Amino acid sequence: MVISGLSGAGRSEAAKAFEDEGWFVIDNLPPQLIEKMLALTLSPGNLIQRIALVIDARGGTFFEEADKALEALGDQVSYSLVFLEASDEVLVRRFDATRRRHPLATDDNVHEGISRERTLMQAFRDRADLIIDTTQLSSRDLRMRIGAFFTAEAVADTLATTVISFGFKYGIPVDADIVLDVRFLPNPHWDEKLRAFSGLDEEIKDFVLGQGAAKAFIASTDSLFNVLIPGYRNEGRHYLTVAIGCTGGRHRSVVLAEEVARSLAGLGVPTKVMHRDVERSPVAR
Repeated sequence: MVISGLSGAGRSEAAKAFEDEGWFVIDNLPPQLIEKMLALTLSPGNLIQRIALVIDARGGTFFEEADKALEALGDQVSYSLVFLEASDEVLVRRFDATRRRHPLATDDNVHEGISRERTLMQAFRDRADLIIDTTQLSSRDLRMRIGAFFTAEAVADTLATTVISFGFKYGIPVDADIVLDVRFLPNPHWDEKLRAFSGLDEEIKDFVLGQGAAKAFIASTDSLFNVLIPGYRNEGRHYLTVAIGCTGGRHRSVVLAEEVARSLAGLGVPTKVMHRDVERSPVAR
């Protein structure tokens, strides 16, 4: 596994998450040493089976060297590239909070450094197997995303899937492969007896799943994934992110994310569920 991405987007947290999943993580390895590392890894008697290599931004000729090293790596072993990114606004805020200097900034101009890094890292992003946008993810959320995709069970399968519930008012998860909108369903928010509950509570589950339109939605998504999953597998797809949204991400999307995840698991797909906005204030419009 190769972990890369923009500075401040969460590479360090991702590396820790891989370690938690049993990967041997190598951070800041110079590109010139990647081939030597691979030779040691493939040597007889080596017991390390899963290695995660972290590549960061250091400027100079680093990117050209790293790009060549990854091409050479791909000629010898099969690997996946995970790319982490976030919005400029969030990256600037993170650097301000930590008082760290951006590695590519001149005169401490963080915006300039981010812009330069996006340009330099574009080739890495283009070849990524999985892109994770951490703009709205906490460290805990990022670890959950990594855990969902890279457990031993998920890696052994051909397609690992994460289903995310979210609120449209807080923004669509930009790294989602499929986005489903369930705002057509009646909103429990408008029932004062239900407002304080979330989609994880039986009261909301009963309300949402009691709607005929919800049952039709579930049946339709079952049919959709019965077509999509074999196709993704045939195309060699390894990771899939399905985002299901309602207005606030607290009620309808939570219930239906759980149902869709259950359906995907029934198709033999390792599936994890994340509820991005369920803890936010239950305000609807």
